Amino acid sequence: MTANTRKQMIEEQLAEDPNDPFLRYALAMEHQSAGDTEAGLRCLRELLEVDSAYVPAYQQCAQLLARLGRTTEAAEMFRRGIELAAQQGDQHAAEEMQGMLEGLAE
Repeated sequence: MTANTRKQMIEEQLAEDPNDPFLRYALAMEHQSAGDTEAGLRCLRELLEVDSAYVPAYQQCAQLLARLGRTTEAAEMFRRGIELAAQQGDQHAAEEMQGMLEGLAE
């Protein structure tokens, strides 16, 4: 199965259920895997509009922003993700993003 086929399948499923956060996340990861950082970022932002409590989207979005050199935006996204992960009791995600946030300053 090629990445394009997976992407097409995800897009078809999203057409049926546009509010599915996992499908939106999967589509963002497909774009990222294909090297289309901007499309991946767009999908993650759309995901956060649909489900602002989807913690992995904050981490991935921040990483893409950092890759694009947009460190101020990346730092803010990490901070929002850390806060949300802590509220949800996801200490592992919070600590992982905290480490990435600290790495931005280096």
